Amino acid sequence: MTEEQWKELDSKLDAILRLLALQIIDERTRQDQISILHKAGLPPRRIADIIGTTANTVSVTLSKMRSTKC
Repeated sequence: MTEEQWKELDSKLDAILRLLALQIIDERTRQDQISILHKAGLPPRRIADIIGTTANTVSVTLSKMRSTKC
């Protein structure tokens, strides 16, 4: 497989990931969206891209969620 084919495959997989994530988090609070996507193993930057916010907002939300659990 060529480098270009790998890039195209990666792009398609990213689109599928976004569509699935949007279905799962539909009609949930932002905190629930972040929590679900984080539990699915996505990093803050990827979560931010999916829900339309910044990676910093996601990181702060995750930090607050961790501190309230203790």
